[in-house]
Amino acid sequence: MDAAAVNTMSSAFDLFAHASEYVVDTSQRSLLFWDVLRKRGNNYLDHLEKGQPPVLIFDYEIICDARTFDQPANYALAQIRGKRGSEDRGFTGGADRRVRAVDGTGDQAEPNRRPIVIIDPRAGHGPGIGGSKEASEIGHALANGHCVYFVLFFTEPMEGQTLADVKNAEILFLEEVARRHPGSLRPVVIGNCQGGWATAIVAAERPDLAGPIVLNGAPLSYWSGVGGTNPMRYKGGLLGGVWINDLVSDLGGGHFDGANLVMSMEGLNPGNTFWSKQYNLYKNVDTEEQRFLDFETWWGGFFLMTKEEIHTIVADLFIGNRLANGQLKLDDGPPIDLKRFSDPVVVFASSGDNITPPQQALNWIPMVYKSVDEIKTRGQVIVYIVHPTIGHLGIFVASSIAGKEQKEIIGSVEMINFLAPGLYEMEIIAAPSKEWLNDYKVKFTERTIDDILAYDDGVEDEKAFELVASISERNSALYGTWVSPLVRAMVNPLFVEWMLEMHPMRLQRSLITDRNPLMRPVKDAAEYVRRTRRPVSEENPFVQVERAVSDMVVTSLDWGQSLSDLTQEKVFHLIYDNPALAWLYGVDRGPTPEEEKATQKAEAQERRRDRKMWLDRLEEGGYPEGAIRMIIAMASVDGSVDEAEMAMGNRIVKASWRLKRLTARELHKVVKEQSRILQTDFKKALEALPVLLTEKKDREKAVKLANDIALADHTINAKEAALLTQMKKILELPA
Repeated sequence: MDAAAVNTMSSAFDLFAHASEYVVDTSQRSLLFWDVLRKRGNNYLDHLEKGQPPVLIFDYEIICDARTFDQPANYALAQIRGKRGSEDRGFTGGADRRVRAVDGTGDQAEPNRRPIVIIDPRAGHGPGIGGSKEASEIGHALANGHCVYFVLFFTEPMEGQTLADVKNAEILFLEEVARRHPGSLRPVVIGNCQGGWATAIVAAERPDLAGPIVLNGAPLSYWSGVGGTNPMRYKGGLLGGVWINDLVSDLGGGHFDGANLVMSMEGLNPGNTFWSKQYNLYKNVDTEEQRFLDFETWWGGFFLMTKEEIHTIVADLFIGNRLANGQLKLDDGPPIDLKRFSDPVVVFASSGDNITPPQQALNWIPMVYKSVDEIKTRGQVIVYIVHPTIGHLGIFVASSIAGKEQKEIIGSVEMINFLAPGLYEMEIIAAPSKEWLNDYKVKFTERTIDDILAYDDGVEDEKAFELVASISERNSALYGTWVSPLVRAMVNPLFVEWMLEMHPMRLQRSLITDRNPLMRPVKDAAEYVRRTRRPVSEENPFVQVERAVSDMVVTSLDWGQSLSDLTQEKVFHLIYDNPALAWLYGVDRGPTPEEEKATQKAEAQERRRDRKMWLDRLEEGGYPEGAIRMIIAMASVDGSVDEAEMAMGNRIVKASWRLKRLTARELHKVVKEQSRILQTDFKKALEALPVLLTEKKDREKAVKLANDIALADHTINAKEAALLTQMKKILELPA
């Protein structure tokens, strides 16, 4: 036999061997894959039987149950007690849940640290995702010595519950936190997704209760987005408005099924929903099981809303955009005004987020404030950070984000509180050296409104949404008058239960459980496979073909979705970019030139009044005001403030007996006032220093403090050196 024949036979044998290995491996993986789905179904049923408790890995005590309030809501305030131990406190969604009132702070909380309150999203799923891992918002807040509170909610809403009831319950929760921490500054409130706009509403209505707020992936400007990229904002218009949600609620006996929201989110990414998620489990079934099951416990926990709640959310927020426009009214009283924030606002968004793109997270800023000068005039600090790639859930779930962005945001809340009023971008960069205390260095760089608008492709396309809101309102009125009574009359409890159980999101879980006799052989076979597992090598050619086929499937699904999104966008604009239709429905296309001129005149008068007020206070105060003015001037002379400068400022305050006598509130007040004086007229603010620092020894001390700030990063740049020279000259000290 010649060499060619031998090589041919060898190749054939190798191919047969690879095929045999692959067949064994893929058969085993298939069995294990279905067994994991069986476990997912069992977990789903078990989670339901327990009342769908929060998926927290931390122990907690419920200290306020809003179901007992005068205006009841299915919300509760829990205090985190640390990582969950062997004892399981249990949970029940029923009204007989035992509430144990406990006072004081958490076991490891530092008494002087402000508490942190975390509000998770109620957007179809249950609570707990913000603390489902040790590396999470709760984990880092505990590690930083904060007492942590968590706002959770139950599966079924209270009868007739409204969004105003939820808002009022959360206000009472913050009042309870304030009562428990009388000596602390106002709490940091972190809102994830839907919890973010809920946080903004509460903080705007009661700025006396909330300290700095952190809005993670939270949509506040619902009409915003980039053409060809953000298709979700067109859904309401293509369906004719909020009436479709009213219909679904009526079919649900007055309740809106959160599974519909989850299914809508899954529909945004069919490549992942229908293939990648399952294939990733199938491909890595030996290592992926626990992570998949943990996530699916939360993802498959579907919660309900009342018809009143979902109607307000869709009609007034997503379609009406009334929150950013300053027109949202949830109960008696004036509309919610986002200009009423009294403490810093941190916005965390991502360019990879297709549910809350950066435009929806950030564009409320230029809608509420016409310029950075207005932000400064109101003494407001707004900080934003935009991740380049992470998806929506990753913003508050991914371990990589928790270990970097969330960790640094939580670790910086005290520093942010002492930034001068203005708009900043938070930059997190690798530590400059091994001697650096943390893995990352935080820097706050001043930005303008144009930097926010740079994420958008223009607001012209948002005009069409005004027409959507008008048509939606009329369609809702027609449905409510003529159709809703008939639908409600035909619905009975048995039909409602059938609708819930037959929902595709529930059915795909409830069918694949131990209750299904067809799945029992899978369990036995899977146990045998785990004992005899023979995984195939990644170099196997059949594995390479499998991966390539998978990529082709994902590409095809994504291409189909892109085509569908593009078609929907074109249809939307064809319908709603119609001047005749806008005229027919009486849509206002914007202010007249006279109205714009009057607005600009009023804003100019406000700026002049503000400038005069701060110039009149140039010479008020003494050593604390003068020293802090110099520290702030030095820290911000280059247009940014970094972590080292703020840490040095903190050490200076603690080391100076005349500065450390100031309480935290007094210090914050002085910092804010001196920042505004410097922003009003930097030159005159420096020239007034001799009036505040009358003694030579005080002047020398203040210059030394400014020099220490300049040396915080171990170097003095040209701007800092020039400012030091200018200060010495003004204070008549040797150069």
